[in-house]
Amino acid sequence: MSELFDAVDALVASRSSLPPAEERKRLRTAHGLTLDEVAGALGVRRATVSAWESAKKPVEPRGPEREAYARLLGQLAELYPAPVPATFTGAPAPAEVETPSAGPASEPAGAPAHVTPQVPVSDLVDPAPAVARRAASNARPASTSRRPGARRAAPAATSAGGTDPRFENGPLAVVDVDDDGQVLAYCTGGLVLEVPAKSLPSLVEWTLKEARLGQPKLAGPGKDADPLLVLTEAALERYGLPTMLTEEERLAGRLPEGHRVVKQLARAEWKLTKRGFGPWARIYRPAQGSERACVQLCIPSWNALDTRHWGEAWKLPPAELARLLGVYASRVMTPRGSTAVTGLELMTALHPATRASEPDADGKRHSEHNPGSLGKDPVDPAPCEAPDGHPLLKDLPRFHVRGPAEKLFEEAYDWARPMTDAECTLRHLVGIDVNMAFAAGANGLNVGLGAPAHVTNPVFDPKLPGSWLVDLSHVDLSRVKVGKDKWADLEASLLPSPFTPKGERPEGPAWYATPTVAYAVELGYEVRPLEAWVRRENGRYLDGWYNRLRDAYLATMADLGVDADLAPADFLAAMHGYKTRDPELAIVTTAIKATVKGGLGKLRERPRGEGWRPGEPWRALSRPTWRPDIRAAVISRTRINLHRKIVKHAAFTGQYPIAILSDCVVYAAGGPSPLDFLPYRDGKPLPGGFKLGINPGLIKHEGTQDVLWGEEVRERFNAPELNLARYIKDGTVTDVDNGE
Repeated sequence: MSELFDAVDALVASRSSLPPAEERKRLRTAHGLTLDEVAGALGVRRATVSAWESAKKPVEPRGPEREAYARLLGQLAELYPAPVPATFTGAPAPAEVETPSAGPASEPAGAPAHVTPQVPVSDLVDPAPAVARRAASNARPASTSRRPGARRAAPAATSAGGTDPRFENGPLAVVDVDDDGQVLAYCTGGLVLEVPAKSLPSLVEWTLKEARLGQPKLAGPGKDADPLLVLTEAALERYGLPTMLTEEERLAGRLPEGHRVVKQLARAEWKLTKRGFGPWARIYRPAQGSERACVQLCIPSWNALDTRHWGEAWKLPPAELARLLGVYASRVMTPRGSTAVTGLELMTALHPATRASEPDADGKRHSEHNPGSLGKDPVDPAPCEAPDGHPLLKDLPRFHVRGPAEKLFEEAYDWARPMTDAECTLRHLVGIDVNMAFAAGANGLNVGLGAPAHVTNPVFDPKLPGSWLVDLSHVDLSRVKVGKDKWADLEASLLPSPFTPKGERPEGPAWYATPTVAYAVELGYEVRPLEAWVRRENGRYLDGWYNRLRDAYLATMADLGVDADLAPADFLAAMHGYKTRDPELAIVTTAIKATVKGGLGKLRERPRGEGWRPGEPWRALSRPTWRPDIRAAVISRTRINLHRKIVKHAAFTGQYPIAILSDCVVYAAGGPSPLDFLPYRDGKPLPGGFKLGINPGLIKHEGTQDVLWGEEVRERFNAPELNLARYIKDGTVTDVDNGE
């Protein structure tokens, strides 16, 4: 029984309340204690104690260190009462119990997970004169090891370095300066390292030689991720960098070549990539054999963390920002730039362009093409796949507008229709949203790996990736197949066409990606392509990419209390307010979703300034991952997946959508919940229809508004077909959005 009591006492003590950071520092200094003395007593690093006392960005201790620290502060508070009545006693306070969203634990150095204080706390609060006490303390360890690898095992959610000793301190660090002027590196898992570097070049050297930061490669022939340093405004000032870019620098995306820090790097023989010293600078030296020397910088105050995808992450204290980015790095990959850039880099990291060959006659290995990858050289798209302004189209007349028979136009839905009289009698408009719809569209999709081949009068093959010129105007949605040999009669006027983003029925031959043409066949109609550009070298290139992003999303949502196996009503309840349970992890989910969409968008990246003119190549075209055909195939499949569910739902229930925007669909319903119109029976959804759940491809509740709201908005803007899916989430309509 005593063991149970001890366990209970330890559990209560692990949540001992602590005074504010300023009071912690006051109590220590009032007794004449140094940071080193407290660190030595508690078995942690000097920098860790400093972080506990940081008024701007305090780090909360955890575990046995918290119990001992609370005991120390409690005894000091008795000796040195605050000017006003103090409420802190060092005893547990239920109202101040840490929640799962509290900051990460701090770390001891060179010690196991459970650390016994090296010096009795009572020795530190001995009321003897400070001089005598300090003399006695000289015989005790004044500080712990500053070895960068000294850390406690990090929680699974933030441990990204694995067991590789080269990266035992995690993938990244947030570099900041404390109130005493000490430069600190906040790593994942709560570890805080002291940084001795006095200049940016020496910071890069320290990172590569001592910090033990980085991340193991994601695929056999790939490369390890370079360490990432996130520089706070205080760190920028320390290393001679501006805390904000000027308007000219912001537009250029970089510091001028003549900036003194850029010159410092050059003198130290460090190089910058062609993008220069910008929000996501890469500092490197040419590789020596297999050894790489490269450090990535992220500068939040220069808008490196776009608020559309990272929310208010740039405002977080260093320890919390390290935790947030660490979770993303461990589950997705170490950020390489924007979420879009990282999404694209993840594809390459999982399918490196080359691999080492088998040994030749002399026993030497050589670099060779890695099967299943996109290779190391870019390929030209088919003319129909090339966006306007591409060099392939330079001979077109200057103001020529390509029509559907000249240009592949696979995009997401933006469609709406007026409500019927029957729908107007219902009370609610309910929006449902497909989880990670584009990721689900990529799952299992066969895409081209190499260059396209032109074919005239081909026989359509649904397994062959490509672009097909075919007339689908004969497909009549009033009668379609909804299963094997099972036909359904539908109200075609209430459905969007599956073949165009605006939902309009095609009027003649047009270019389509393979999934779109395959769906016409699935609906029961014959297709006869006139010509095609097909890719005979193909494979499921995006499967690994999808799996990693899916797992990252599901794991993070599970941490937020939304599991993948919840019953429909329980799922809706769990989704309500999930972002407030841990706002930092909620930001991670947003970043993961942005990684999906942004990565796919980068497959057809357009010119970004660069002094580009139509008909000239732009920088993105030099990448093997510039593949508009793959982007088109994913979007095509995503749109078709959604239309298939809509058709199944209509055939079974007689209900039709009134608006669709990308992956959001709005229905008129008698109640405010998706369960008021989704046909669940005994907890089971309609086969092939909509299903509530957190997995990619399943749906969640996007928002509910009154039918009267929808009618009023459309009347106010004199737009009977205003896309209400755009505003269903919160009902706010500031102006008519044209969808661009």
